[in-house]
Amino acid sequence: MAKYFPNVDWQIMWEATNQTLFMTGISVLVTFVLGIILGMLLFLTGKDNMWENKLINTVIGAIVNIFRSIPFIILIVLLIPFTVFLLGTMIGETAALPALIVGAAPFYARMVEIGLREIDKGVIEAAKSMGASTWTIIWKVLLPESLPALVSGITVTAIALVGYTAMAGAIGAGGLGNLAYNYGYQRNQNDVTVVATVIILLIVFVIQFIGDTITAKIDKR
Repeated sequence: MAKYFPNVDWQIMWEATNQTLFMTGISVLVTFVLGIILGMLLFLTGKDNMWENKLINTVIGAIVNIFRSIPFIILIVLLIPFTVFLLGTMIGETAALPALIVGAAPFYARMVEIGLREIDKGVIEAAKSMGASTWTIIWKVLLPESLPALVSGITVTAIALVGYTAMAGAIGAGGLGNLAYNYGYQRNQNDVTVVATVIILLIVFVIQFIGDTITAKIDKR
């Protein structure tokens, strides 16, 4: 192995992989929760829905649109003061989490809203006619009916987050992106860049496989 990749320190590569998995895993979990909350609010406060409220819907929609439209590398810079205030540092994998979550949650929220809109209105109306409360409809109708779309959406978002971690790594967040930039690019060690890229691709393939498998099992259509 050393013959083909002379510049690769496998211990450092393993540590960088763990950092990337940490950043991706935590940000996906938080994004999943926040995205469902925001997407559900967008749906419920929309026209002709249970919590219809034009003002709240417009405000949440504007926030979602603004943050999902900002290029991630710029978002990281904009959030530096907030990150330092929250965590006391802007360096390391933990410091990347606020930017990763803020960048991904609005994106996923729109996917959640789209998934909820695809639910047959008749199913919702049937639940209402049987006297189900709003919360019952959310837990027993909206979430179960939209689950395949939610899983498919978080799969796409998770893959995007892997790419975000690589960008965050280039400015000191750690992980495979940081390794590829500091060793592969700045030191002209192309084998380091190649190995880091292959590992990132493997992570993406695994995420896609898991997401597709779960979606196929829960999609009853």
